[in-house]
Amino acid sequence: MTEERISPLRARMIEDMCIRAMGEKAQKSHIRAIKGFARFPGHSPDTATPEELHAYQLHMTDSGVTASTFIVRIVALRFFLGMTCGREEMKRYMQFRTEPRKLPVVFSVEEVSGILMAAPGTGLKYRAALSISYSAGLRAAEVCNLKIGDIDSNRMLIHVEQGKGRKDGKVILSPGLLALLRDYWREARPEGWLFPGEPKINPLSPRQLNRAFTSAKTMAGVKKAATLHTLRHSFATHLLEANTDVRIALSLAANRKARPARRPSAQRTNLGCLNSFCYCSTISAL
Repeated sequence: MTEERISPLRARMIEDMCIRAMGEKAQKSHIRAIKGFARFPGHSPDTATPEELHAYQLHMTDSGVTASTFIVRIVALRFFLGMTCGREEMKRYMQFRTEPRKLPVVFSVEEVSGILMAAPGTGLKYRAALSISYSAGLRAAEVCNLKIGDIDSNRMLIHVEQGKGRKDGKVILSPGLLALLRDYWREARPEGWLFPGEPKINPLSPRQLNRAFTSAKTMAGVKKAATLHTLRHSFATHLLEANTDVRIALSLAANRKARPARRPSAQRTNLGCLNSFCYCSTISAL
């Protein structure tokens, strides 16, 4: 099997992305976007003209490309032309689109309880993993990359290593979640990774966790069009349903928007506090 030949232009772009410390997914997304653009004018993308950029944006609009996809492609083009090609002046010919804001889908406490109870598998593995996502507000990749040592039962904290933006953080560990994790550990006896995959030297993949969530949602009879991200963020609604002072909710929510460079620890800790509070209410319904 032969390896794909990489052009000097793509190699230079990859080097520039590495210098910027972009993640693997971001790099693949940028390269995919530039390859898609190169097929439009039919020649090397580094020689694109303002007219071609305008026509490409009009083509995306007419073909019904979503606002999020439109923005992703424009960001990749701006990086490629500005950084890799040294054509900063081309940025003036690229525009962003406003993405429509819609009310988010949220689960009720009963729906969360049903999803956690319907987690697939014969053991507690997926139920524990999904419970962490809900209780601690962790993303799928953050849950999958947890190690045994990241659960600090003495301080009641969960250490998140290299989460989104490659930042470490700590979130609150609720007593109910700790009890579930201890039951899971006694049952599965994991070593190294908290949720090992196949083979066990690798962690559970985010794709597997998302599939487990989808399966649990179906088994629980929840018809809402939602993802694991919905489970992670449903705690805010549950906080209000628990008659928590709205001023406290707004204050903590404001901290989530604080600049990570200034208050990363407080930002994640407050989010974890809210989730842990709601998890105690949810776990009591199980």
